[in-house]
Amino acid sequence: MATMTLPELAKKMAKLDFAMLATQGSSGAMTARPMSNNGDVDYDGDSYFFAYGQSRKVAEIQAQPLVTLSYTGPAGMLGGPPLFVAIEGHASLIADRAQFEAHWTKDLDRYFPDGIDTPGVVMIRIHAERIRYWNGDDEGEIAA
Repeated sequence: MATMTLPELAKKMAKLDFAMLATQGSSGAMTARPMSNNGDVDYDGDSYFFAYGQSRKVAEIQAQPLVTLSYTGPAGMLGGPPLFVAIEGHASLIADRAQFEAHWTKDLDRYFPDGIDTPGVVMIRIHAERIRYWNGDDEGEIAA
């Protein structure tokens, strides 16, 4: 039974630096890669990540927008048991500079040297449809 609300879960997720983004490849197999959470964790059911438009993950999202995100936090990090979060949702691609500015953090300069002006950069928005979490004895599902 879910005992956490989305705002309570978002507060815990704020301390998680990376997510694994799983997409479906052209062969039908699932593939996953780490994506930086970048501190953009005022989580309301939407997640935002930056990528190069010519990357395989972007091509896979264009072909099949159903994706999964998974987050893991170690025991003790949040003053208790480990936190696991699995998010199923639909991804969309955004190429709007104003949206980039709204979600950009300085840490992204490591991956995109010209900031929001880096040629070919796109933003991936993942809208959650189902969120499952496990946190010690507390586990549940939150409808997003």
